[in-house]
Amino acid sequence: MDSVDVQVLKRADEWVRSGHRAVMGTIVRTWGSAPRPVGSLVVIRDDGLVVGSVSGGCIEDDLVDRVRTRALAASAPQVVTYGITAEDAFKFGLPCGGTLELVLEPLTSGSHVPELLARIMDGKQTVRTLDMKSGQVTLQEGQGTDVLCVAEDKLVTVHGPRWRLLIIGAGQLTHFVAQMALALDYQVTICDPREEYADGWLVPGTSLVRTMPDDTVIEFRPDRNTAIIALTHDPKLDDLALMEASKSPAFYVGAIGSHKNQATRRERLLEFGVTAEQIELLHGPIGLKNGARTPSEIAVSILAELTGVKYGYRIPAPIPVATVATLEAGCVV
Repeated sequence: MDSVDVQVLKRADEWVRSGHRAVMGTIVRTWGSAPRPVGSLVVIRDDGLVVGSVSGGCIEDDLVDRVRTRALAASAPQVVTYGITAEDAFKFGLPCGGTLELVLEPLTSGSHVPELLARIMDGKQTVRTLDMKSGQVTLQEGQGTDVLCVAEDKLVTVHGPRWRLLIIGAGQLTHFVAQMALALDYQVTICDPREEYADGWLVPGTSLVRTMPDDTVIEFRPDRNTAIIALTHDPKLDDLALMEASKSPAFYVGAIGSHKNQATRRERLLEFGVTAEQIELLHGPIGLKNGARTPSEIAVSILAELTGVKYGYRIPAPIPVATVATLEAGCVV
């Protein structure tokens, strides 16, 4: 499954190759309750077709009209702002007086969209620098810490995997987690030294290594954009990964298993030298408590929790529906 950026860039490349004029818009700044985050893309074709989104519809309608009449970014990149006044915010459907700033650029052979796509599809994070005067673009390999920035003379954007996910175990659940993680712009690596699982790995776009989990974590060099999850149910493998991952700056480290299994795991890790403070940061049982039963449902719950932690949210476990109904009936549970 392609990420949103890839879908937009692929369509833009198709349009330019077929001879259409196309303008790409990138959100570079937002104030207030802007509907889409910085870095969001939209591409508008000369006949009004649109791919991507920067507002959810209202701003796109205005952009289409102005791109079709060549009133915007006809020959060079241009900065445009929506929602400065309350009247504009209401007109364009921006909530709570939100404001957003876009850089619009006409796409040409100098935009290097095919080269950018090739890099992204190869799993490489890429920094794209747009010269705001000439419209020329340069590409270079990302360092993992690059961020979008805009100045009067250039726009620097980051494309490709911004987040890394290391999964221990190549079982059935991992297939679903990996597929969904790819769609969320993770660079996904699977570690499983067991032949009976590794030999059956079939998810394109991921990397498979057969080294031992502790060695893999060390070689992986986790940073603050890294998540590590253990899914084997085998303490000999999961614990090895967690011992090293718990010492790292990874934003998320956790393992599958019941509350009872997590308790015994924590006791083992303490014996192996993991500190109490490090163990407190471990997630488990992983995943939001949403009643998931099937592997695909469990994968949704795991990635939902990763997303929440990534953005600084801790979502409490819900009260089961049956419990709610009992409480409403006035019973003590």
